[in-house]
Amino acid sequence: MSDETQYDALVIGAGAAGLNAALVLARARRRVAVVDAGEPRNAPAAHMQGYLSRDGMPPAALLEAGRAEVSRYGAELFAGQVDHVDPGFTVHLAGGTALTARRLVVATGLRDELPDLPGVRERWGRDVLHCPYCHGYEVRDRALGVLGTSPGAVHQALLLRQWSEDVVFFRHTLDLSGEDHERLTARGVRVVDGEIARVCADDGRMSGVELTDGRTVARDAVFLFPRMVPRDGLLLALGCATENGFVVTDRTGRTTVPGVWAVGNVADPRAQVITAAGMGSAAAFALNTDLLEEDVVRAVAEHRAPAVRGEGR
Repeated sequence: MSDETQYDALVIGAGAAGLNAALVLARARRRVAVVDAGEPRNAPAAHMQGYLSRDGMPPAALLEAGRAEVSRYGAELFAGQVDHVDPGFTVHLAGGTALTARRLVVATGLRDELPDLPGVRERWGRDVLHCPYCHGYEVRDRALGVLGTSPGAVHQALLLRQWSEDVVFFRHTLDLSGEDHERLTARGVRVVDGEIARVCADDGRMSGVELTDGRTVARDAVFLFPRMVPRDGLLLALGCATENGFVVTDRTGRTTVPGVWAVGNVADPRAQVITAAGMGSAAAFALNTDLLEEDVVRAVAEHRAPAVRGEGR
């Protein structure tokens, strides 16, 4: 008989990955709990793109619909921050609540560390952007810039030429190789030397990029490559292995710790919303199969128990 005080699966994080995992598991009639701190990575963005049938939908609206759906199938939602997880798994929330589960899905996402330049954080998600696939179409044919704050910025600038003929690469402090300079020039990207002082705005809209020598280059939007830091403290505390800064998982999101799955941006920084949702679904299938195998082993043992007791009489 199952322990009614224990969840089959506990999902930490209620973004697209976590909610989709919870949805599939709840529909499989598993007892599911979802814990969420309410800090989605895409909160600054007004809309999300590239999600079939949900293109242009506000991220908050997607999450609201998702929470309603998983609740409809019986999953329980808890608002709060997870303090720590004991092996087993007992999940302790800040404030004292403790929840136990047979399996764990961690979908805590990542945080974007932005360069320390005035105006960047204030405009982040509006006209200081990251992903051309997410935002390029919305700023198509406009005056665009790429801030050279990371080696990945060169690729961004080359890619953005698909959306605009007016792309400027602000070298800033980036050590640009001769080959990269030639590639940018050949692609039609203008390279501007000089360190960036700030991103300028006028009447609530970006107006340009000011350099430390006093020049200002007019731009409608700029892109940059943030440093992506996974929110993986819980996974590391449980002993999950990492590689290249992210936890190691198989194709279903299974980590190196038995019973623990990691999905979404905490495991893959490239995952967009639709990708993260798919990762949650794949994890749910594998997790349910894992539970099923355990259930069958227990059922066989209970089935054999009467015969064993009879032999002992």
